[in-house]
Amino acid sequence: MEHIELFFKSIFVDNMVFATFLGMCSYLAVSKKVSTAVGLGAAVIFVLTVTVPLNWLLDQYILREGALVWLGPEFADYDLSFLSFILFIATIATMVQLVEIVVEKFSPSLYNSLGIFLPLIAVNCAILGGSLFMQSRDIETLGLALNYGFSSGIGWFLAILAIAAIREKIRYSNVPAPLRGLGITFIITGLMAIGFMSFGGMLTGGEDTPKTDETKTAVQKEENTNTTIEAIDEVVEVSTITE
Repeated sequence: MEHIELFFKSIFVDNMVFATFLGMCSYLAVSKKVSTAVGLGAAVIFVLTVTVPLNWLLDQYILREGALVWLGPEFADYDLSFLSFILFIATIATMVQLVEIVVEKFSPSLYNSLGIFLPLIAVNCAILGGSLFMQSRDIETLGLALNYGFSSGIGWFLAILAIAAIREKIRYSNVPAPLRGLGITFIITGLMAIGFMSFGGMLTGGEDTPKTDETKTAVQKEENTNTTIEAIDEVVEVSTITE
């Protein structure tokens, strides 16, 4: 259940483009054709699926405070968290280089159409954001990290695929001159983001959270206050009738 919830939440609720607006440079530049968007989206899915679990391993066994205890008790006090950005980006750059080599080998046309934006995946904020969100949200297991990377890539893929399909259609529409190009694209992106916001309650509706002692105390105080107010109102009403 936890994997299913994380999967759908990463795609619809915490979508990289529509919730946090990460990876917008590639999203806007490579979304003029569906074929190009599919190629870049697949590359992003692959990079996120591989780098998020790898960076989870780095974070758990190297970067966190006390993570090096597996080397010996004398390393228990080491804290290498200041190296997070460097190691995360190094992992991402390695995977992007692998993707670039594979795409150039098996699909030269796609490689040429993606142009400079394929190697720029290495500095795509959506890719680095996936690893940093994984770290900040304290994802517990490697399987959940793999799930989060894959589902985040799916969310980004759906976003760029949707905007590419819309941009291909609006070429034949009578768009006002001041809004042609990126103007209408930004407006459509905003409207799509509003639509994705409606998924915010998809996984939270109908859940009854157990009441803690503090909550019970607050509820009891509120009930006592309401009882006191009602008693005062009754006294005032009786006094008014007596007068």
